[in-house]
Formats: sequence, structure tokens, C-alpha cells
Amino acid sequence: MLKVLFSPSEGKKNGGKEKAKELFGSNSARESILNGYNNIINSGNKEEIIKLFGIKKFNDCEPYINDIFNSPLMSAIERYQGIAYDYLEFDSLDEKAQEYLKLNTMIFSNLYGPLLGGDTIANYKVKQGSDIGEIAPDKFYKDRFSYQLDLYLSNYEILDLRAGYYDKFYKISKPYTTLKFLKGGKSVSHWAKAYRGLVLRELAKHNINSIEEFISLEIATLQIKEIKVIKNKTEIVYNIIE
Repeated sequence: MLKVLFSPSEGKKNGGKEKAKELFGSNSARESILNGYNNIINSGNKEEIIKLFGIKKFNDCEPYINDIFNSPLMSAIERYQGIAYDYLEFDSLDEKAQEYLKLNTMIFSNLYGPLLGGDTIANYKVKQGSDIGEIAPDKFYKDRFSYQLDLYLSNYEILDLRAGYYDKFYKISKPYTTLKFLKGGKSVSHWAKAYRGLVLRELAKHNINSIEEFISLEIATLQIKEIKVIKNKTEIVYNIIE
């Protein structure tokens, strides 16, 4: 079986009608960071809120100033908006493909840490790299969840589609596969998000359950150039074709 590691996005949808449930790795392990976040956003301290959110005007912060423990919930894979999620097009997938994403995608949130795609979360705002009070989220979750992630992922193949920043949350300790995208012989950076979303969509559509199946999958606009193995990392290099 295959698990796909994925990044969150700065943008998020409002609302939600899902029921609360235990998140990956237990809610209690997140208690201090979630309480810290909630205390800041409900403190009335405009400077601290603006710094946490990474938003210049306090008026633009107001949609996010809610009690996250009593806010509408939505599955993580549906909550995020951004280039990768635009290309994933979750809402246009059939029920089987959507369930695949909820069960097999693991998203590394700047607030909630590692989440399965189907875990239900509130709308929130944390600028990437920001501390939450005295807590640095990347170190917090690396310290508390690495062992659990090692155990959970031990019997799965791993496709790591995270942006490099989220390596700070969890360093994979077993063999895994990652992707690189080339256009005109040069590595793409910003648009890599789009192709990661596109690849995740194709995985779900075709119910891909192994790296072998994935390598055999034909994806429009992408062509495998080479496959490189460096220690425990296998890197599949794609040419982007017009």
C-alpha cells in the first residue's frame, strides 16, 4: 500500500459540516499548541495576531478570529486552497477517489501537524515559519510525532510530495520516493505545486497502491526522464511536455 505525504496551503475554505473526531496521533499531543493558538487569536492583541497570521491589516485578520474548538469542521483535504489543491480538484472526483485521498494522503499542517486527508479541522491561519507563542511548530511536531509516524508508515511505501520546508516536521527514516519536474531542462519551483496536485489527482483517480503501479501510470503532460536512487531516496525526474 501507498501513503502520500503532502503540504498544506496558505489559503483555506470557510465553513464545514463535518463531525469532530480524533486526529492522527491523538488530539492530546496537540493540546498545548492548539491552546496557545486559540489564546493568541482571542487575546485582542492586534500586533501578535498580525504577526501570527502574516497579514498586514488587522481588518483582514477578522475572518480567522474564532474559537477553533467551537468552529465548523471540514476534512483537511477539502479545507486547503492553493495551486496544488486547484490542480487536485477534489470536488470533481468521484466518491471512490475522494475516499482514497482521505485515507492515503498525509498533510503536514503548520498548526495541526500531521493529518490524514480525512481528519476534520477548523479554518485557521498560521504564516509558514511563524512561532505560535513560545512554540515552533516544526520542532514541536518533529519531537512529538516522528516515532508515531515511523510506526504508522512502517508497512507502507511512501511517495513524498511535500515542499522542502515540511521536511522539518518529519524526516523519513525508511526508503521513499520523491519527484522532480523539469521544463526545458531546468527544475521548476513555483509550478512544482501544480504538478504535485496533478500527480495526487491521478493517483486517486486510478487507485494507485504501490510505487510500481505509479511508475507505470501515464500522466498527461509528464514524461519520466530518469529515476535516480540516492541512499534511501528514489527520485523520479519528469520532463514537462507541452
